Amino acid sequence: MTPEAVRFLEKARRLLQHADVMLSVNLNDEAGRTAYLAGFHAAQAFIYENIGKALKTHKGVQKEFLRLTKTDPNVPRDLRVFLSHAYNLKSIADYEIAPGYEISAERASEAVQTGKKFVALIAGLLTNPFPPPGT
Repeated sequence: MTPEAVRFLEKARRLLQHADVMLSVNLNDEAGRTAYLAGFHAAQAFIYENIGKALKTHKGVQKEFLRLTKTDPNVPRDLRVFLSHAYNLKSIADYEIAPGYEISAERASEAVQTGKKFVALIAGLLTNPFPPPGT
């Protein structure tokens, strides 16, 4: 794995640790946003390993990750679309001001748990890119 991909994954794991702390003190908007950012950095690691560069925009990372994993049977659909779904949490946390548009504890917790699965999947794909026969 390239040093850049390693750093992206380290950042993703660190962000997930922060998200757990945020959940423990009911900072749900922040935890939801941070779960997305962890996934974003993990996707950057995957993209870097595949095309040799990091992308500059959230939309670009989401589109390229979807393109690269489109036919990969090792990436379940729910994790393939994690970035685009979790980006909505980032948007709510960053921009929404209407009453009632906070991220619930349940939704934030679900995002953090799915973010952990996403980061683990990417780390596994990058450290063991060829699945064992019969899987």
